[in-house]
Formats: sequence, C-alpha cells, structure tokens
Amino acid sequence: MRKSTFIALVCAAVLVLAIGSSAVLAAEAPVKLGLGHITSIAKSQDLSVDGKGNVVPPMAQVDSAIAAVAFDAKGRVVKVTLDSAQSKINFNKDFSVASDLAAAGLTKVELGDNYGMRKASSIGKEWNEQIASLEEWMVGKTVPEIMALKVKERDAAHLAVPDVPELTSSVTITVQDYLAAVEKAWENAVPVATGGVKLGLGHEVSIASSKPAAAQVNTTLAATLFDKNGKVVGVFIDTIQTKVPFDTKTAKVTADRDEKIKSKKELGDAYGMVKGSAIKKEWHEQIAALEKWMIGKTAKEIQALKVREKDANHIAVPDVPELTSRVTMTVESFLFTVGESYTDAR
Repeated sequence: MRKSTFIALVCAAVLVLAIGSSAVLAAEAPVKLGLGHITSIAKSQDLSVDGKGNVVPPMAQVDSAIAAVAFDAKGRVVKVTLDSAQSKINFNKDFSVASDLAAAGLTKVELGDNYGMRKASSIGKEWNEQIASLEEWMVGKTVPEIMALKVKERDAAHLAVPDVPELTSSVTITVQDYLAAVEKAWENAVPVATGGVKLGLGHEVSIASSKPAAAQVNTTLAATLFDKNGKVVGVFIDTIQTKVPFDTKTAKVTADRDEKIKSKKELGDAYGMVKGSAIKKEWHEQIAALEKWMIGKTAKEIQALKVREKDANHIAVPDVPELTSRVTMTVESFLFTVGESYTDAR
C-alpha cells in the first residue's frame, strides 16, 4: 500500500472516530432532571416491655432513600447522586420528646466513616463507598435496565443485594429503595436547558416540629444541574413532611407503617395550601415559580434573593417584583438546599 494512501485511510478513520465520539457526547448531554424518594416509617416502635420487664420507650423513625438523576435524550442516566436520610425521634415513657429538636439531620453520605458500616461489612466498605459504586454502575443505563438489576436475599434485613459480577465485591447493602427512587426520578423528570455539566443534591433534615406523642420530620431536597459557569440550567425542589403520631392510651403508633409517604409535589392540590394562600396558589405552583426564577442564576445570586419577614412562621418571603405575586411561602430552606447542592455538585 502506498504511504499516501495509508495516511489518507488513517485520517479518514480518525475523522470517523471523532464524529462518532461527538455524536456520543451529544447524545449523553443531560436533557431531563428528576428527583425521587422512597420514604418509610416502618421501623418506628411502640412503647413496649422487654423480656426482663423493662419499659422500652417509643421511637419514631423516618427513612428516606433519595435519588437526584440527570437523563439524556435516550433516557440513559448521565449523572446520579444517591443518599439516605435516617431520622430518629426518641420519646420518654410519658411520650415527651427525648431527642434534641435543634440537632441538624445528617444523611449517610454526610456521616461518611462515622456511619459505622465498615466494621460490620464483609467487604470492608463504608456505606458512602458502596453507594458510590452503585451510582457508577447506573451511569449509561436506562431505568428499565437499572430496575432489572439481578439481586438476591442475603437475610431478613437485606432482601435485595446486588447479584452481578460488577457489584458483588463492592455493594452488599440492600438496594431496592434506591432503584425505586431512581425510577421515580425518571417518572417526574423535567426538561432542562442545555449545558449542564455538574449535578448536585442538597438537603435539609429537621425534627424541630416534633411534639409530645407526635414526631415530625421535614426533609427539604434540591436536585440542581449547573453549567460550566456555575449557573443553574435545571432545578427540582421538593419537601417531604412525614408525621408519626402515637396514641398515649394504647402506647402505639397510629399511622399506617406501610403507607407510601408522598412529598408536597406529589400531593399536588391535595396538600391544601390554596385555601390559606393570599395569592390562591398551591405549594407546587409556588415552588415552580421559584424554580423558574433560579434558572440562569448562580448559587451565590440565588442566596442573595431579597426576602422579608411576613410573620413568625414566614421569616423569609421573597421581596422582589418577579416573585411577590407568585411566592408567599418562606423560602430559606429552599435557598439553603440549592446552595448546598452547588457545594456538593460533581
């Protein structure tokens, strides 16, 4: 073969590869953003008496598996961040609150090595390391492919442990809720502007609204997609308000432990804010207006939103012309979670 012909063929091959790579990159650009959660109160405990006759005080527990996911035009996962918020509210025997209501709620990712799974792990990996391996496995797959993950039952507490070669040595936690959270993220995914390169998940977990015989966990979440300049190209904000009431006479949890807990966005008009709203807008309508206002702004610009105190329960209501007629709820938690999502974006 002549040298000139060989060089021409090589150049043509390089061009084809370059075009192919560009096509792949274009196809993998995020076009949708979703936020999913699976929240349960199943592990909450009634007041009871143990085998030695000792009174065991009641305890409310709220577990939320969370997924922030960016999808491409073919429905494949481009970026995904998984986390878990495990909140416990302890009560005394008289049902007064024993937990520190001012304590900040930390997720399992935030706890890192302090979560303490490594010492009990057969593979010597902490929870945040295992969830990172699951995230990596999900990238490039569609939701049906993710939901088809082969799993096995390890024991009564681990009903769905990955059973595929890529994960058996890196993930031994049960994963069904994280798969389901990704599926929900796909179901509620919304279009985003072009240019998204980093995905962040922000959260604020509070038990401050808990009262005697009535636990409450408020989990505010923000999935945010940022461009190379740190500007928001897509944002999905939601709040899960979970209540665990007790009957002091029967000493039992009165809520349905098997109930599928819905977020405020999922509740939609059923949340019931309209009847008390001065602008006659439901929670999901107001948060949509705030999300729209955030597009094109940096986290710093969002944090600088001018607000005013309307009353003791609304200490940070937007005070800018673009929002005063569309958002009358207090927004400090939403601004905080978007700011945190930028800090943790990857």
